[in-house]
Amino acid sequence: MRVGIFAKTFPGETPLAVLSAAQETGYDTVQYNMACSGLGALPLVVPQAELEAVHQAVLATGVTISAVSATYNMIHPDQAVRAAGRNAFSAIAGAARAIGCPVITVCTGSRDPLDQWRHHPDNATTSAWDDAMAEMSLLLPIAERHGLTIGVEPEMANVVSSAARAREMLDVLDHPALGIVLDPANLFETEAGFRGGAVVDEAIALLADRIILAHAKDRRADGGFAAVGSGIIDMARFVARLRQAGFVGALITHGLSADKAPRVAATLRGYLETAA
Repeated sequence: MRVGIFAKTFPGETPLAVLSAAQETGYDTVQYNMACSGLGALPLVVPQAELEAVHQAVLATGVTISAVSATYNMIHPDQAVRAAGRNAFSAIAGAARAIGCPVITVCTGSRDPLDQWRHHPDNATTSAWDDAMAEMSLLLPIAERHGLTIGVEPEMANVVSSAARAREMLDVLDHPALGIVLDPANLFETEAGFRGGAVVDEAIALLADRIILAHAKDRRADGGFAAVGSGIIDMARFVARLRQAGFVGALITHGLSADKAPRVAATLRGYLETAA
């Protein structure tokens, strides 16, 4: 496993500045966001010059790009919003291929028209599920054309809200270009839902064959997100369970400020050494 971080953790709108900060604080790889190239998170065009800048930054720093974000609200009530997001996904997929990145990440969205991370009661309806599966069916050929795997991250406020729903999605779509981004902090909201870590163990067991990227952030007992080591998740156990399941990809931290990045990098490396 490689230790990584969300590129957006660091300020700057040039890939060299952002990847240099990642390297200096102890990270081998990043999950990139096109905002780090000054293009916003969902550009409709990624100029060749910006692709070359990313490539040169990777060469200069040695920090690789394990994934690039193309998250948009896949079940937005307005079809035009979905179409715009899909077009940006296509542009980012082309960019990912050009910079040698194998994974493009998404979430399945919310019926909330203003905030794709906010729960909406209609997310649990059959129509929301059908819309998410239909939208994913449009994205998969794009990813396949560019030689990418789509990493879907279960989020409690989205349609794919749990490990069980993620497994259902994988089985329904049954496509080799589809995988899972697993973040233990997204599997529960409070300590009761954590169940002493059982919810995380169960998710790994259910999704082990399709986990292509792991996220590392923590949750406090009251439900708030926190940097690794500041909450109730036993991250060492999470890393060990991933390794036992055969996962060898990147472990990407986020949900932290840039000043905490060195401590978290060292902590994650310690977990990897312990689990070896």
